Amino acid sequence: MTNRPAIGFVGLGLMGSAMVERLQSLGYPVTVIANRRRDRVEAALARGATEATRTADLAAASDIVMLCMDTSASVESRMLGPDGVIAGLKPGTLVIDFGTSLPGSTLALAAQVEAAGGRYMDAPLGRTPAHAVDGKLNIMAAGAAEDFARVEPVLKDLGENVFHVGPLGAGHTLKLINNFYGMTTAIAMAEAFAMADRAGIPRDQLYTVMSAGPLRSGMMDFIKAYAVDGQADALAFSIANARKDVGYYSAMADDLGATTLMSTGTKQALGLAKATGQGERMVAEMVDYFASLFKER
Repeated sequence: MTNRPAIGFVGLGLMGSAMVERLQSLGYPVTVIANRRRDRVEAALARGATEATRTADLAAASDIVMLCMDTSASVESRMLGPDGVIAGLKPGTLVIDFGTSLPGSTLALAAQVEAAGGRYMDAPLGRTPAHAVDGKLNIMAAGAAEDFARVEPVLKDLGENVFHVGPLGAGHTLKLINNFYGMTTAIAMAEAFAMADRAGIPRDQLYTVMSAGPLRSGMMDFIKAYAVDGQADALAFSIANARKDVGYYSAMADDLGATTLMSTGTKQALGLAKATGQGERMVAEMVDYFASLFKER
């Protein structure tokens, strides 16, 4: 379809590759670039994508550049430098960071994008890669109202719930608060199951009682899916990523001059599990980490 804007997509991990598949299924012309692995790039190419070897070339071929990266440092590495997105921007190109990044980094990159004649938005995501394939993501878009209006039809092709949450940086701020709350709830539930083990209470009984009241939540059910049912990837989010996001939340709090108390235990638990080599395991598997701590010595 010639009326679709040309998309350049950087970051074909689990979520990014699912988003690219969705965009291609709707007829968007997509240019991709390899980052850490080729299998998902090859899948996109087989569906008709074009491959760029330099991020600047990807930007030059695109009306909208989308990034779905793991850290602010990764985003900056693709945005900056002679081969970066900014170097290749056409006037009016819109750049969207779909990852979970530091708001300060977002604002700094936006200033450089605008100086180069482009526009910048942050639009972090909720839900899973399976939702992405079906266009059912939650999208927390932030930026100028005119930029949101321009890209809203594309975002609605990717998301079931698309929110304009405010000015640039508000999306990443909201997402960090969201992920702090979600991961703190998940870690508390993981510890609760492990404590039940130590106390001799069956995990399924604990869940039955707790879920019958106001504590019931989707996050509780994600942890229960592993603790009781043995399904680790109901929440497909790694311990390392969770530690990164809670760390970013803590850094954001510092930048705001606020003291965060509740994130401290969550960050410590995730960090200790990561330090013991469990960073690539899923968050629900923190139940095992706590169970190992609580074993009788």
